[in-house]
Amino acid sequence: MKKIARQLKMTIVGGKATPAPPIGPALGQAKVNIGEFVTRFNEGTKKMAGELVPVVVTVYEDKTFDLTFKTPPATALILKAAGKEKGSGKNAVSKAGSITKAQARAIAEKKLPDLNANDLDAAVKIIEGSARSMGVEIK
Repeated sequence: MKKIARQLKMTIVGGKATPAPPIGPALGQAKVNIGEFVTRFNEGTKKMAGELVPVVVTVYEDKTFDLTFKTPPATALILKAAGKEKGSGKNAVSKAGSITKAQARAIAEKKLPDLNANDLDAAVKIIEGSARSMGVEIK
């Protein structure tokens, strides 16, 4: 088994990783081959192009690395479903938009592997709570 040197957590737009800051310098400090990272990340996130993709980069002592892709942040998925660019700064006073219960359920299904929930109903409640805190109504 390889020995882990460090782990980096980054959120990058799917299919759009470049060696430019902030990605390049962060990987450079970890002594990761930046060109190989960009190629592997963009290859692995083709299907998620345009969405924010959290990625965990596990760097080993021999300078090899593994990528673990997570699902996009719940807030990004909620805003996409509501057709908005950002949430309401004052969720109690003004509403940013609304999503349907079916959309909330679809987001919960997509996020389920990364959520701390035992079943889909619990996951839906987590997503609805995130939506409410952003000022997005569930109808």
